[in-house]
Amino acid sequence: MLYWAILFLIVAIVAGIFGFGGIASASAGIAQILFFIFLVLFIVAVIMRVVRGRAP
Repeated sequence: MLYWAILFLIVAIVAGIFGFGGIASASAGIAQILFFIFLVLFIVAVIMRVVRGRAP
């Protein structure tokens, strides 16, 4: 998922450089959403790993 967020961010940067404001805005929005979903899933995975590690 982080791969897709970085890919959309690169698309947004390239589109912004060439002046495609609508595409750049949409790609940046998608990249931001995907990054936050990745961040939430990563935090949940870390918490689950810590909780499972403490159980006997």
